Amino acid sequence: MTVMQPLLALQETDARIRALQQEIHDIPLRKDQETGRLKGAQEALAGAQTALRTALANVAAAEGEVNDRRERITRLRQQQSTLKTNREFQAINLEITAIETQIEACEMRQMALMDEVNPARARLAECEQKLQGEQAVVDGYLKDLNARLAEAQAELAKAEKTRHELAQGIDPRFLLHYGRLLAKRWPPLVPLEGGTVCGGCHLTQPPSIGHMVRRNAGLVACQMCGRILYKV
Repeated sequence: MTVMQPLLALQETDARIRALQQEIHDIPLRKDQETGRLKGAQEALAGAQTALRTALANVAAAEGEVNDRRERITRLRQQQSTLKTNREFQAINLEITAIETQIEACEMRQMALMDEVNPARARLAECEQKLQGEQAVVDGYLKDLNARLAEAQAELAKAEKTRHELAQGIDPRFLLHYGRLLAKRWPPLVPLEGGTVCGGCHLTQPPSIGHMVRRNAGLVACQMCGRILYKV
């Protein structure tokens, strides 16, 4: 076995670990994005709910005005029974007639307002149905993402165990050097492309560097980026 083979196996495992860690990090963001898809439907539903409440409140207010005026007429008729002069009686009659005219206007307005209720109810039902449909789709995505998160976490634990086992078989000096590079840049190990060019920073190496890499007797670093070079 060459010096580089254990390190390359370790780097391959580290690449898998990095990919899994990134995926685990991204899944909550993807879940937020999926949930965010519901915002438009939720806002539309809230608007439809408000519109229906407003329509019903307007109808109730008009009905209340009618009832108030009818009660006023009732009180005026009761008052008429106590009057002593015809003039007073006629004055109240005129007031009652005026209130009845107001009632007719209120009832017409009430009917117009009631015409707005059914369309508002239909719009609300439409928005509810749309939100339910989108919620079902999003719930499906979230279920898949939760399942993938559990799988990725299990894979990560397995990869970390494999990494530990691989590290046990590597010279501590080489492992330390690899670890220092890993903390600064990725990947720590790169091929010497064409026997002369660093596969990381693409700097052309001196012939002596190429010769040492081909010998594969130890760790050889790029003179620019410091990455460990290996022959293809």
